[in-house]
Amino acid sequence: MGQKQQEKVIGVFERLSPADQSSVLSFAEFLLSRAATVAPALASAVAVEMPEPELGPRPQDEKVVAAIKRLSKAYYMLDKSKMLGVTSDLVTQHILQGREAMEVIDELEQVFADHYRQLKQGDGE
Repeated sequence: MGQKQQEKVIGVFERLSPADQSSVLSFAEFLLSRAATVAPALASAVAVEMPEPELGPRPQDEKVVAAIKRLSKAYYMLDKSKMLGVTSDLVTQHILQGREAMEVIDELEQVFADHYRQLKQGDGE
């Protein structure tokens, strides 16, 4: 990494909140440990050490979109594109079909937890 890239990374990092800085460090440590401990040929067959999601309290009157943002932040290690279809369907059910927000948020929490469990077990590819 060149000097300019390092300065850019430091500059971005310093502008983050302490909680986000902690998340960045945890994720960087996870990436480093994965690269160091899992041979490339075995990467898809071996479960890797994974940071636990940092789940905060669920607000009482939380909106569906706010829940997605909260879960995305807590499960920062997940590839959200793999959940896009399911999350989009749930948002559509809430907005267009009138499905209750609490019910949709419960299901969203389960979707994120399931994808995290699959990734942690090495099935996330």
